[in-house]
Amino acid sequence: MGESVAEATLTAWLKDIGDKIDADEAVLEIATDKVDSEVPSEVEGVLIQKLFEVDAIVEVGQTIAIIETDSDTVAVTVSAPEAIQVSEPKEVEQLEISITKIQDEVNIVRSNDTRFYSPLVRNIAKKEGITQTQLNSIQGSGKDARVTKKDILAYLANKPVASSVKPVFETRSQTTSSVNPVISSGEDEIIEMSRMGKLVSKHMTDSLQTSAHVQSFIEVDVTKIWNWRIKIKESFMAREGENITFTPIFLEAIAYALTVHPMLNISVQDGKIIKRKNINIGMAASLDDGNLIVPVIKNADQLNLVGMTKRVNDLALRARTNQLKPDDIQDGTYTVTNVGGFGSIMGTPIINQPQVGILALGAIRKVPAVIETSEGDFIGIRQKMFLSHSYDHRVVNGSLGGQFLKTVKDYLEAWDDKRTL
Repeated sequence: MGESVAEATLTAWLKDIGDKIDADEAVLEIATDKVDSEVPSEVEGVLIQKLFEVDAIVEVGQTIAIIETDSDTVAVTVSAPEAIQVSEPKEVEQLEISITKIQDEVNIVRSNDTRFYSPLVRNIAKKEGITQTQLNSIQGSGKDARVTKKDILAYLANKPVASSVKPVFETRSQTTSSVNPVISSGEDEIIEMSRMGKLVSKHMTDSLQTSAHVQSFIEVDVTKIWNWRIKIKESFMAREGENITFTPIFLEAIAYALTVHPMLNISVQDGKIIKRKNINIGMAASLDDGNLIVPVIKNADQLNLVGMTKRVNDLALRARTNQLKPDDIQDGTYTVTNVGGFGSIMGTPIINQPQVGILALGAIRKVPAVIETSEGDFIGIRQKMFLSHSYDHRVVNGSLGGQFLKTVKDYLEAWDDKRTL
């Protein structure tokens, strides 16, 4: 699943208890953030036990199912980087004991429709004698307000009086009580948000609550780039078997600007600035279901234009066909979104946390413009576009945000129309 992935949500079982499984056949589906993946079996056998239900959150390394083979029993796990681990025969007995312990813990404190508790949290609750009611009262800091190991240990350290602790559901109801409920009529259609839609919604809301968003805009003359691409695109296709779009050209300019202004390639955490060593540019892509996903081009500043084009085309294709891997959307340090693809000339994008900047590419338009020459000014037809830069004003002031934008503009307008690839 990748080194940066710590847990996954079990979204679907593809096999039932008693089903025969072939080697390399998918057993279940998992989701990490916005990427769905299948977990295949490395062996042939029969599924004899499922240790987690759908929607459970499974940590990397935990056993999730048992497969019986002719000569052995294997444990299917969510692991990194492999997805299957095979237990030796002598380990089977110990594995069964561990399974029994986990099942015993579930009988003490349980997850419910509102909250999920990991086996680790349930185990701590059992050892410390924490009741279901007390566990429900702990404010979770994890994903979807999930209680983490840190939360439950902090609860034990502080030893709060039961009467002074308000359950999480009470706090939430008080927060939302001032919002008028939406009442639908019998003619309205009610559409359940998808899992990804809910994730995107929460991610955007959290970003607005975290960063002080400020925007800067600049207009860029891309006539040279427009004409240059028309001139070389057919030969590029014949030689590389790839279509060269404007996106890799813009990404090259942005990667260069990030080397000039490294304080936009940062993150903020606990009052400290983390200056990123690598320049990893995420490119927001729209999916057929209306949701967004942001595959990441790692070390973008080290790619030439041919390499950038191939990487952009590969990620875009796999995003559309739901073939991205968890690592493909991890570790971004700056994001670019193309609002021009929908006809918009500019936009005010929301920062992709924990980054501090995002650039929106507007539509390229043929417009009349003043052209300055040694013989005087005149009006001509030019290809122009707007760049919209949203940045976190907590750490990026208007001077740096504007200078970065100006660097991108200067790079694009100084394009060498005789450039070869």
